[in-house]
Amino acid sequence: MIDVILHNARIHTMDFATPTASAVAIIGERIVAVGANDDILPLASANTTIYNLNGRFVMPGMIDAHIHWENTSRARHAVDLWQVPSKAEALKRIAAKHAQLPAGEWLTGHGWAQDIWEDNDRQFPTRDDLDAITGDRPAYFRGKSGHVGWANSAALRIGGIDRDTPDPIGGKIVHDDDGEPNGILFEAPAMIPVDEKIPVPSAEKLADWMAEAQAEAWRCGLVGIHDYDNPSAMVALQRLRERGELGLRVVKQINFEWIDHAHELGIRSGFGDTWLRIGGLKLFADGALGPRTAYMIEPYEGEPDNYGVVVVDKDTMYTAASKASKLGLASTIHAIGDRAVHDVLDIFETIRQEEQQNQIPRSARRHRIEHVQIIHPDDVGRLAELDIIASMQPIHAASDWEMADRYWGDRAAYSYQWRLQLDAGATLVFGSDAPIDPFDPRMGLYAAITRQDLNGHPADGWYPDGRLTLDDALHAYTVAPAYAAGLETQQGKLAQGYLADLIVADDAPHDLNPQALLDWSIVGTMVGGIWRHREFD
Repeated sequence: MIDVILHNARIHTMDFATPTASAVAIIGERIVAVGANDDILPLASANTTIYNLNGRFVMPGMIDAHIHWENTSRARHAVDLWQVPSKAEALKRIAAKHAQLPAGEWLTGHGWAQDIWEDNDRQFPTRDDLDAITGDRPAYFRGKSGHVGWANSAALRIGGIDRDTPDPIGGKIVHDDDGEPNGILFEAPAMIPVDEKIPVPSAEKLADWMAEAQAEAWRCGLVGIHDYDNPSAMVALQRLRERGELGLRVVKQINFEWIDHAHELGIRSGFGDTWLRIGGLKLFADGALGPRTAYMIEPYEGEPDNYGVVVVDKDTMYTAASKASKLGLASTIHAIGDRAVHDVLDIFETIRQEEQQNQIPRSARRHRIEHVQIIHPDDVGRLAELDIIASMQPIHAASDWEMADRYWGDRAAYSYQWRLQLDAGATLVFGSDAPIDPFDPRMGLYAAITRQDLNGHPADGWYPDGRLTLDDALHAYTVAPAYAAGLETQQGKLAQGYLADLIVADDAPHDLNPQALLDWSIVGTMVGGIWRHREFD
């Protein structure tokens, strides 16, 4: 018996066999038929719920292929410093939150970027800026990149960081002229001593916050995510599912610190089901552009001694990824600088050779490089040659293009170049890296097809030859992430046997000008045959 029929719609199936249709029939959480109105409507029974969409547009729901879901959910309850135009405005927001909190509670937030501040010549802030506002309350704020932290004196003290604390391997503690830590911490090894002292909300509280963020995700057309946060995110996601409230399909990566536990349990890529599923091993090769810690072949412009930071050395990455592959796990490695991307490609080349010797097909280990923000011209085609997925975030280009020009100079022609990877034949998947940038995929679509920031700059697009067509960008948010998850026969298309994960919009995105994509009206989101968001009768 058919449960639901949607008809009188403009359906963009993302299925080459039947690219367009006008109606779809659903039983439970699966699509059982797609076709013309006259073919689908006769399948209805007295108990079928029928929706006349009156010409609205329907397509597969979109998937964010790189997100930090716990941090995104928590950030909604912290100080929002994304796109603040000045240090003064950042401090104003921090002071307002400080006034609301009970004594002794940590003050946290995310999203500041000194490169866009108007009032301090792009200098990093210091603990003194925070101390003047926060006093003895511990305060800590992650930068937009996620690779730099800004702490006050109380937070540094609680983290055990003082003038005698050495720089950890892969991290840097910045000191003032008197030798005291000035509050800026680069990369996770330096940030962890403070991070780990911040009280972690209970699994129940995290589940509550995830439910709130999930509702926002549905409103902008997301039906699934690939998550890169810690095991605490997995615990909260399971709690949300136990409560019957999980309405996003989640692929969960395993961070390096916990990979031995996964090996001991025999967990392999694909473990789980279509709702909560294990992806692969996550490693960090380097830092990020904002704090100039992305690992480069040549130094940063104007900084002849700065080549960035190696977070995990090449030998350690190879050993971990090779072991993971032998034990059934793909690897997904963060690499932003061109040297980091080069080194990771070397690692994957060796691992592919090992897999061939062990008769492991490439499709059984869907390795990924996360970000690929700048690549050396000699390495452009290597992801495709090695069947390595290019996991990229077009919204980053909208935020970062001026920084890329400033710090990478002419090399920026090879940065944020998703067109190069697609033309070379690589599988291209898109995400947001939220809370680094907003997870709204409409922003990503806009950035991918315009190569402009949200204000329309530069006028002709930044390195406009790198723009994608809208259909290419939609593929990177639907079909491609389903493949990356090993779900290509179940997700990412509207076809018989596939999951009923879809969105309804008043207009086809193809009919909108690029700027209007930012306000594209998504009036319905269905996941698993259930409306999670609906604004029509």
